[in-house]
Amino acid sequence: MSVSRRNFLKGAAAGSAGTALAGGVLIGGARADGSTAQAPPAPRSYPFHGTHQAGVLTPGPAAKQSFACFAAFDSIARSKAELAGLMQVLTQRARFLTSGGTPPDLGIGQPPSDSEVLGPSVPADGLTVTTSVGSSLFDERFGLGHLKPRKLTPMRAFPNDAPDPAWLHGDLLLQLCANHPDTIHHAIRDITRHTRGAMQLRWKMAGYNSPPRPSGTSRNLLGFKDGTANPVGPLASSLVWVDDPREPQWAPGGSYQVVRLIRMLVEFWDRVSINEQEGMFGRRRDTGAPLDGNAESDTPDYRADPHGNVIPLDAHIRLANPRTPATADQRIVRRSYNYDLGVDQNGNVQAGHVFVAYQKDMRRQFETIQERLINEPLVDYVQPFGGGYFYALPGVAHARDWYGRALLS
Repeated sequence: MSVSRRNFLKGAAAGSAGTALAGGVLIGGARADGSTAQAPPAPRSYPFHGTHQAGVLTPGPAAKQSFACFAAFDSIARSKAELAGLMQVLTQRARFLTSGGTPPDLGIGQPPSDSEVLGPSVPADGLTVTTSVGSSLFDERFGLGHLKPRKLTPMRAFPNDAPDPAWLHGDLLLQLCANHPDTIHHAIRDITRHTRGAMQLRWKMAGYNSPPRPSGTSRNLLGFKDGTANPVGPLASSLVWVDDPREPQWAPGGSYQVVRLIRMLVEFWDRVSINEQEGMFGRRRDTGAPLDGNAESDTPDYRADPHGNVIPLDAHIRLANPRTPATADQRIVRRSYNYDLGVDQNGNVQAGHVFVAYQKDMRRQFETIQERLINEPLVDYVQPFGGGYFYALPGVAHARDWYGRALLS
């Protein structure tokens, strides 16, 4: 994907990628003084069965896994019955992969049942598989139009976006998160092998989460901490899980998911003074503290700075989360990752951010935040180009249940 700053700025009348940076922010856990204890050991596994899918609000002190992959698929099932069969197979594979175990021996006359990328026994390695559906799944092919979640639409293009059709939308989205990247490679390879003929890969983006340096939350590829104010605990649950009785009967327990692929124009960013960079974010680059504070976890006091003399009025953190009673229910829970695709045809670094957000209502939460971020200064250095809107299915309740059973039965 070729990007020149001149062409980018020609279309910069507005901007939308800011939420991917530091506003609604990543799951993380800084102490009150901005420091953290030594990182806890990564969990070996997460429960697969439950009211909600794993991989949205990851329990435990590790907060979220270090590596991820977001893979969008087109369904090529020929009927609703075949689509249901696909979801059952997908559930079986996800259940096995997230639990771990030894694949069966099919004998020397058959291809091996497993790639053995992870060895003869598959470790769970903290793997979660979160399955979501896009609005296109509810077209005329399967007769599901009347069951589409109320707020699910194709992803909205904001004024500063540069959408690339090769990286957009999908009937299904798999979010795979794990403690190591080879676990994710193994999982996506296993799943595509077992579902060939029923779904076809549309686009795939791998991501990683940087460790906290020197403490607190991790950093994005612009060098700033990304994850300071993400809602956690009961607050996060109240913002994420859909419980609207107006939704289709199968939908409660799910969540609206936004995925935005955002390139960061790092060559241009690296030429900007530190004062200007910090003014754009509203935080100090070294510590992550708001410009009116001393530690990363300090809460900015906008009332004491009504004219933006300390934290500019158009700073990212101020626009993304104004911290008012009226905007409290607009917050989102983010689960974002960095990505690196190497270099483009012009020799520029092709890297950036996989912005991922979960919420009850995309219009009230994500899109309202994005509208506030139009024309923020950061739009000169970030370029959204792909992703989509999806609905994370309710959880798989028990061993006989499967993804989307209430939708497809």
